[in-house]
Amino acid sequence: MYVHFHAPEGALGEEAYDGLLALLAEVTPVVEALPPDAALAEVRGAVRYFGHDPAALATLLRVRALARYGADCTIGIANNPTLARMVARDGPPGAVRTLPDGPDAVAGFMARKPVAALPGVGPATARALCAYGLDSVGRVAEAPLHTLERILGAAAGRRVHERARGIDPTPVTPDARARSMGAEHRFATDELDPDHRRRALLALADGLGARLRGSGQVAQGLKLTVRYADGSSSTRAKSFAEPTAHSPDLIAAAYALHAALALQRARVRAVALRAERLRDGGAAAHQLSFDPADEKARRVEAVIDRARARFGPGVVGPAAALDRHDDVA
Repeated sequence: MYVHFHAPEGALGEEAYDGLLALLAEVTPVVEALPPDAALAEVRGAVRYFGHDPAALATLLRVRALARYGADCTIGIANNPTLARMVARDGPPGAVRTLPDGPDAVAGFMARKPVAALPGVGPATARALCAYGLDSVGRVAEAPLHTLERILGAAAGRRVHERARGIDPTPVTPDARARSMGAEHRFATDELDPDHRRRALLALADGLGARLRGSGQVAQGLKLTVRYADGSSSTRAKSFAEPTAHSPDLIAAAYALHAALALQRARVRAVALRAERLRDGGAAAHQLSFDPADEKARRVEAVIDRARARFGPGVVGPAAALDRHDDVA
C-alpha cells in the first residue's frame, strides 16, 4: 500500500506527518516513511488479522486521517512498491485504487504509460531511453535486457527492465522516523533556472545545519528529492565520510546531488533535503583539520547559531539565499 497524504492547506508539517505515520502503524507495524508526505505499508498480515481486504483497510485509514488531522489520502494497492506508487499516482486526489494481481492486469496497466512514470526514472534517464524510441513503459518492457544495459549501464538497465515488467522485489522496510530531519522548498511557479534551485538548496541546507546543531545531532547522510511539474520525482542520496552538522558540508553535498541529476530544462515544482541516519553529536568523532579557513568557518558558525538563538532564525543567513520570494516549509 502506497499512501500519499494531502494536507488541508498545501504543506504537511512534521508534527502532522508523524501523527499520520502513527495512524498508519495502527493498521500495520510494517510502515516505511517516505518524507515529506508519503509512506509504504505492507498489509498482508493486517488483512489476515483484521479480516478485511486492502481496499477496506485503505478506506478506514482515509476516514481516520480526515477525522484526526483533516488530511486526505491517495492510496495505491498492488503486489509490490513500484506498482503501488504508480497506481496511486494514476488516480485523482483522495482515491483508493487497486491493481489486480496477474501478469495480464499488470501489463495492461503499464503498457501505455510514459517511461518517466516509472519510479526512479528521472528526466535524464527518460531522455536517454526516448532517444532510442523507448518512450513508453510497454516498449521498455519489450526491449532486450542487453539493449537497456548498453543504454543505461548494467545495474540501471537491469533495474529499469524489471520495473517496466512490474517486478520489484524491494521489501517495505520499517524505519525510525525520528532518525531523520528534512525541509522542503516549493516554488511559486515551475522553476527552470538552475541558479534559483541552487539558491533554494542553499537556504534548505543552511537551515538543516542550524537545526541539527541546535538539537545536538549530526547526520551521516543527505537525501535530495526533486519534484517535477508532472508529479514525478527524482531522488539522490550521499553518505558523509564522517557524521556532520556543518552547514558548508551539507551545502556542498546538496549542490553535488543537484548537479548529478543533470536536470537542464526540467520544470521543477519543489526541492527537498533530508538529513538521514542522525546520531548524537557529542558521541561523534570529528577529524581535526590543519586548514585555518575550516576552523574559522566553524567559529563563525557558532556565533551565527548564538545570534539566531537570541534574535530568531531569520536574523542572519547566507547572502545568496536572501533574494528569494518563495516560502520554505
